[in-house]
Amino acid sequence: MAKTVRTTQENDSGRNMKFYDTKNGVDMTRAQFVNKIEQGEYSDYHVRKINGIKTPVSNPDNKEGNNLD
Repeated sequence: MAKTVRTTQENDSGRNMKFYDTKNGVDMTRAQFVNKIEQGEYSDYHVRKINGIKTPVSNPDNKEGNNLD
């Protein structure tokens, strides 16, 4: 299954801040996306704490080109 979420905005340090769900047409902030992942709405993604900040990441699947863009 292809990943359906794309990054639409990064901050100056390169952290992904805004996301777009191409399947459902939903724009999300990082916090909203993290919350939905934690609620089980996006099984192809998980949350890591990077520098103390919850960060959405794609689950590894050995395919190229389907990480968060």
